[in-house]
Amino acid sequence: MNIAGRRLTRRALLEGGLALGAGTAALAHGGLASRLLAAEGLTVTMADVGVGDPAGDWSKFTAQTGNDVNLVSIGNAPSAILNQLVAGGGQSTFDVINIVGGMQKPLVENDLIVELDVSRLPNWQRNDFIQEYLSQGTPGFQFIGYEGDIYGVPTVLQGDSFAYLPEKTGELGSYGALFDPKWRGFVSIEDNYTTAGQKTALYLKRSGQADIADPSDMTPSEIATVIDFLIEKKKEGQFRVIWSSFEQAVNLLVSKEVYVMDCWEPMVFVARGKGANARYAAPEEGYLLWAMAAYIVNDPDRSQQETQAVYDLLDFMLGPWYGAKITLLRGYMTNPQAPGYAADHPSEFSEEEAARIREIHDGVREKFAAGGTWQNRWPKHVQEYEEQWQRFKAA
Repeated sequence: MNIAGRRLTRRALLEGGLALGAGTAALAHGGLASRLLAAEGLTVTMADVGVGDPAGDWSKFTAQTGNDVNLVSIGNAPSAILNQLVAGGGQSTFDVINIVGGMQKPLVENDLIVELDVSRLPNWQRNDFIQEYLSQGTPGFQFIGYEGDIYGVPTVLQGDSFAYLPEKTGELGSYGALFDPKWRGFVSIEDNYTTAGQKTALYLKRSGQADIADPSDMTPSEIATVIDFLIEKKKEGQFRVIWSSFEQAVNLLVSKEVYVMDCWEPMVFVARGKGANARYAAPEEGYLLWAMAAYIVNDPDRSQQETQAVYDLLDFMLGPWYGAKITLLRGYMTNPQAPGYAADHPSEFSEEEAARIREIHDGVREKFAAGGTWQNRWPKHVQEYEEQWQRFKAA
C-alpha cells in the first residue's frame, strides 16, 4: 500500500495492516469532551504522546481563559497517529495533537490538520528559537511547516540518544553500545523506524560499516542494509525487548531488566525519580534532533469560540510557565522565556528548580550545536521504511 502517494481511508489503513496505535481506548474518555461546556468555559481535548502534560496542572490555563484541558494518549509512530485520526475517530474527537513534528505531508494531504494563523499566537513572536532552529530553509522547518506554510506549534526541542545504567556498563558514549555483544540480552530499542532505525543508520555511517549518504532520508537499498544489520543482531539475542510505550521503557530501566536502551530523555528523568541510576548518553556520533509540534485537528464543525479556545491553549503552551514546567519535568528545551520566568517567580519554582531549568535549557542548546542528524518522520521512501521495519519485527 503506497500510503505516501494517495489519500488515506479507513479501508486503506486497515487493509495495509497498520494496527491502531496506543491510546485508541482513550477516545472513550475524550468522547465529546472537546464540545462540552466545562463549569466556566470550554474543554479542549489534546492528544499527547506522553510528555506534554504539566503534571496534570492546567490551572493557570484555566485561570487565564476560563477553559480546561482534557488530555488523552496517542501513539508516537507515524502509522499509529494516522490510524487514530483516520480509522480511530480522532478527527472528530481531538482538537489538538501534540506529537513529534514532521508529519505535515500526510496530515495536510489528507485534510487532517489546518494551517496555523500565527498572528493569533502572541507568544510566537517572543520565541526566537523558531527563527533560529525552525525557520524556512533549515532542516528544522520540516517539523512545523509544509510547502512554505506553517501547521505546527513547536512546544519543545530536543536531541535524543540512549540511556544506560553506569553501575552495569561503565561510561558509554557511542550508539555502538546498543549493539555491543557485552550487553547482549540487556538492550532494548524503540518500536519506531524514525528513531531506532535512524540512530542505527547514523551509527553505521559514522563507524564506516555502511555506505549511507543521508541517515535521515535513506534509499531503499540503504534501508535494507540497516534492517539486515538489526535482524542479525536480533537473531544473536542482542535485544531483550522492543519497547512501545513510555511506561514500559521506564520500567525496563527501573527493574534493571535492560542496561542499555534507545529511548527518550524524559524516561531517564522518570526512572531516576523511581530510584534508578540512569544516565543519558552524549554519543560521539551526534544526536537525533527533533521538535515537538502541536497541530490543530481539522474539524469543520468547530465553532469560532471553540477555535479561539484551541488557539488560547497553543499560545499557553508557547508561554513561559508551561515551558519552565515541561523543561523541569521532561528535560526538554521549550522556549526562551522559560528559564527567566522560573528564576523570577520563586513562589512557583524554587531556586534549585530554576537552576535546573537553566541547566537543561543550556544543555539542549549544546546538543543542537554538537549536531548529528535531524529526525525524519515522513521520509521519501516511507513505504519501504514501513515494510522493512515490519521485516525486522517479524524476524
